[in-house]
Amino acid sequence: MNKIPRTPMRNQDAIERRNHFLEVALGYSLEEARAEAARCIQCKNPRCVVACPVRVKIPEFIKLLLEDALDEAFETIYEDNILPSICGRVCPQESQCEGACILNIKSESVAIGALERFVGDYGMDKNLADKPVKENNGIKVAVVGSGPAGLANAASMRRKGYDVTIFEALHEYGGVLSYGIPDFRLPKDIVKNEIDNLKKMGVTFVRDVVVGKSITIEQLFEDGYQSVFIGSGAGLPSALGVAGENLNGVYYANEFLTRVNLMKARNEPLSKTPMKLGDTIAVVGGGNVAMDAARTAKRLGAKDVFILYRRDRKSLPARLDEIHHAEDEGIDLRLLTNPVELIGENHVVKQVRCEKMKLGEPDSSGRQRPLPTGEFVTFDIDNIIIAIGQKPNPIIKDNTLGLQTQPWGGIITDEFQMTSLPGVFAGGDVVTGAATVILAMGAGKDAAHHMDEYLKTTTR
Repeated sequence: MNKIPRTPMRNQDAIERRNHFLEVALGYSLEEARAEAARCIQCKNPRCVVACPVRVKIPEFIKLLLEDALDEAFETIYEDNILPSICGRVCPQESQCEGACILNIKSESVAIGALERFVGDYGMDKNLADKPVKENNGIKVAVVGSGPAGLANAASMRRKGYDVTIFEALHEYGGVLSYGIPDFRLPKDIVKNEIDNLKKMGVTFVRDVVVGKSITIEQLFEDGYQSVFIGSGAGLPSALGVAGENLNGVYYANEFLTRVNLMKARNEPLSKTPMKLGDTIAVVGGGNVAMDAARTAKRLGAKDVFILYRRDRKSLPARLDEIHHAEDEGIDLRLLTNPVELIGENHVVKQVRCEKMKLGEPDSSGRQRPLPTGEFVTFDIDNIIIAIGQKPNPIIKDNTLGLQTQPWGGIITDEFQMTSLPGVFAGGDVVTGAATVILAMGAGKDAAHHMDEYLKTTTR
């Protein structure tokens, strides 16, 4: 078994980076990438590929990297993953491809994500994604949403020869990649580059169109689209459901991050969408979105930022790297602490009252269930940001006759990812609820296969 130590990735200094939005992780040099690639033992039955939602040929691209065949390494990844620079940065590799790596048994897994990022950035610098695709066959396909699921579906359908148009509700493309993930984790020029690659492939992008309001699914078919993929994500925040949640100074994380990322609220006083924060900020939640919100608040000038989470540290759903980066930047984790009331003065939030929790038996998630103790603590705050999950916006559901959905709003699909409406497919967070970029991409890519099979039988 390979016992060569894993090659660490360099990061910006924690004290300095709290003051700007430049990317924290600096990536591998060529020498570092080679050293890490040499750790791969080239399994005959690579479990990492099976664990990858888009099934990247991981040992193959790593072997090519080690042989200095970098163009071929990029092309190998790009066959299955159209967003390698993005996935290399934000995917939870530790619970997917790296989690399945056989080296985990006695050592540390190969840093697959870091290698994918290196090769993806190399391909981006060399413009290797600019490849010819099949001639347009004239069969129109509509994609709702330009997030990871929509982009993966559109690229796959365009590669199969279809005439693809993406409809985006906002004024910038990229979905959660643009509005939900801060620049210090995912620089927006990378997102723009990946979208430009799809435009070069022949995918048409249309923004400021809210499907379900600006145009309905039925009208898309009337306009000549012969199949529709809904990949509109999960952009509706979940509420705490406690007293005082309607006070001024209370934000939901997706609103907060959208203002900062998409509307450039951090560029005060130039921004037309300012973000007013005080010195002491509480963030509720333990996922990547909570970490992003807390780290963003720190960069906007907040002096004391702390996270309230009702379970213990090992139950935190955020990536380990993001937890460590947050703590390095001075974010305080106040665990086993559950907000039960927001207290205000003159309609402005001033305090959060919390109950201390203890852990009981595991619940349906496999984590120990948080139980109340009857012990309470109150913290003074200037703002609170709620980051406890998202669900699909009901606009499409409420304006599409016959579209079946779950009680919580997720679109119901069959084993072929088709909805209750013939020719209408769906995938990603709009079906599963909030998940990961790579899982959404996998759903979009898989749906393209089913859409192609469907269209072959209906457009002869």
